[in-house]
Amino acid sequence: MPDTARQDVSATLIAHYQRIRAFSEQLCEPLLTEDMGLQACADVSPPRWHLAHTTWFFETFLLKPHLPGYRVFEPQFEYLFNSYYNGIGEQFARPQRHLLSRPTGADVYAWRQQVDEAMARLIAQYPGLADLVTLGLNHEQQHQELLLTDLKYSLSFNPLAPTLGQPLDPSGPAAPLRFQTFSGGLVDMGASSNGFAFDNETPRHRVWLEPFSLANRPVTQGEFRAFIQDGGYRRADLWLSDGWAWVQSNAVQRPLYWHEDLDQHFTLAGLQPLLPGQILAHVNYYEADAYARWAGKRLPTEQEWEHVATTQPQQGNFVDNGLYQPAPAIDTGMAHLFGDVWEWTASAYLPYPGFQPDAGAVGEYNGKFMCNQMVLRGGSCVSSRDHLRASYRNFFYPHHRWQFSGIRLAGEPS
Repeated sequence: MPDTARQDVSATLIAHYQRIRAFSEQLCEPLLTEDMGLQACADVSPPRWHLAHTTWFFETFLLKPHLPGYRVFEPQFEYLFNSYYNGIGEQFARPQRHLLSRPTGADVYAWRQQVDEAMARLIAQYPGLADLVTLGLNHEQQHQELLLTDLKYSLSFNPLAPTLGQPLDPSGPAAPLRFQTFSGGLVDMGASSNGFAFDNETPRHRVWLEPFSLANRPVTQGEFRAFIQDGGYRRADLWLSDGWAWVQSNAVQRPLYWHEDLDQHFTLAGLQPLLPGQILAHVNYYEADAYARWAGKRLPTEQEWEHVATTQPQQGNFVDNGLYQPAPAIDTGMAHLFGDVWEWTASAYLPYPGFQPDAGAVGEYNGKFMCNQMVLRGGSCVSSRDHLRASYRNFFYPHHRWQFSGIRLAGEPS
């Protein structure tokens, strides 16, 4: 590659790096010092930890091994902000991240500045590292999403119902629920060779799909409220065995953040009315599966979902909009496949045929979690638009529901 072309590529990547890194800090601008250390349970992390961990990623995987003469900001940070990379070393206990009052926010921002300045030099000098830099940026975008998702959970315990985002405008009735039939057949699945993809989206392969139908939009709050009012959480016949055990042991009666009156729910815009036409969020796999049975339908497989999404535009509500909650369900063909809520599928999170994780510690990113989890597709209202694609595979345990996760129904062809 000629020097001028290489410089152009490096300049583009540096600008992309700076934009994504700045957005993490932009998300934290409305937060108070007291907010930055909140951690309400072991599954979530404090905002300050997310800022530090993403910085740890660039320092650990890029600057230390590839930039001659780089000096780490603080050697103990490798231990404090390592999430789960056993190939790097031990990690500070995840449930105790809220105990890290030090380093201070000022220390973390100073560390970020040092790393960002060093990364600009690294990208300019070593354009061959572009793929690893791009992985780090997509990792940061994942943590931007987690930062808001985790913060919502932690703030929900405050009776003052703190606000960050904008309230949703009152919506009318949801778009009518319709099902479109797809013929199936032998189809290609997985990431193409164009653009970035995580290793768990590869290799591209073929699958056979029987004819199926897919709903034109996700399930709304009003529709799920009807499920509750019809005794959905009291009918064992609707639930998988593990799901019914979860309902009973946790005395669950409604989605996360919904109030007992079924008229209000907590959002990042504070306490808001439950709008019947707004897309449902914060249900787990068990709840999604039970609702689908109650509705006489099922959840789509991830293969069915991707086959449809591959031909659809990325239209939806994303973090870029600053709303931080799902939008009302609209009727524009196959609507809301991207953004608004991650959609549970009926597929277990397993490797594709021929899957090989990346070499080294960075290979721990996805592969070692391919057990006992379910796949979600499409992104959410706190995902960045340019972070998503039809082949993207998210995954969570069946009982998790603090994520912006929702339901799209599938069924047999009509």
